[in-house]
Amino acid sequence: MADQVPGLDLERILPWFRENVEEVGSLTGEIIGHGRSNLTYRLRDNGRSWVLRRPPLSHVQATAHDMNREFTILTALVDTDVPAPKPMAICDDESVNDAQFYIMEYVDGLVPVDPIEVKKRWDEKDRHRIGIELVDVLARLHGLEPKKIGLENWGKPQGYLERQVRRFSQQLESIRYRETEELDDLARRLSKSIPEERRPGIVHGDYRLDNAILDDDGHIIAVLDWEMCTMGDSLADLGLLRMYWGESVGEEEMSLAGTPVMTLSGFPTWDEAVSRYEEKSGADLANLDFYTVLAHFKLGVILENMYKRFLGGGTVGAGFEGIGQQAVVLAKRGLAVANTSEMAELSS
Repeated sequence: MADQVPGLDLERILPWFRENVEEVGSLTGEIIGHGRSNLTYRLRDNGRSWVLRRPPLSHVQATAHDMNREFTILTALVDTDVPAPKPMAICDDESVNDAQFYIMEYVDGLVPVDPIEVKKRWDEKDRHRIGIELVDVLARLHGLEPKKIGLENWGKPQGYLERQVRRFSQQLESIRYRETEELDDLARRLSKSIPEERRPGIVHGDYRLDNAILDDDGHIIAVLDWEMCTMGDSLADLGLLRMYWGESVGEEEMSLAGTPVMTLSGFPTWDEAVSRYEEKSGADLANLDFYTVLAHFKLGVILENMYKRFLGGGTVGAGFEGIGQQAVVLAKRGLAVANTSEMAELSS
């Protein structure tokens, strides 16, 4: 048994794993991924691998870190054309690892977070295709009929946008440890400019290129990080994707997850991407600015919470020192979109 990994008690997990997943001789584990929200570990035994997901170590927002949420949506996606890891077993007994967790298959490929590696592997033509495929997968996800994949009674889609604005505004208040003028302004503007409800669909909640796994040919073979997935207005995902799409950025923004890779040459412009989504989905995108500003606000609040968790010693891994400043940058970017929006209530 390897040395203890924070958040992973392999001695207690092993008997449960043997009974619920597969008979193994032993298990070793290591933290993988960004490690900035729900924690992801790779488990190994004699050349075989699995993935364990569990909540962060402290300051847990219950609605954002429910392992059943991820396990349910992954189970529903197994027989669809949306690529995602196959779930294997979930453990609700917190005595096993001090928190709920689940096991899913390990998908071998590249998570495209390093622009140098992406540029080395795929040329501009390939990168253009990857960007188009990213949009196409999102359109396929949003086109799924919840009833046909067993999700007809899952989530509470009615009032989704109002609830998102209210919930994240409340979270901002509950975690407040400093003044957040820009985020407060976004909360005010969003609350008075909520569009009419659309037909509910699946919302991934954090859809972007570096939450996907690519194979050697640059095809998306798995979409990851379903921790915020729910039923609601699926254009929330497109607003978030717009936030991460390629554009020239300043140095203070380069550390925002997803931005550096998407600024490489070859990726489709945002106009190409949104036209592709519109073509594939048939959605009316007239109020897309609202969804984009909402994405900036939500991620800003999430980063505020992460930074508070970091200050309290409840994070695993490196790279948290600048997250507090990133929250401010995101809020300013959101205000820039709002200020130039044709939605009157959003722009003032």
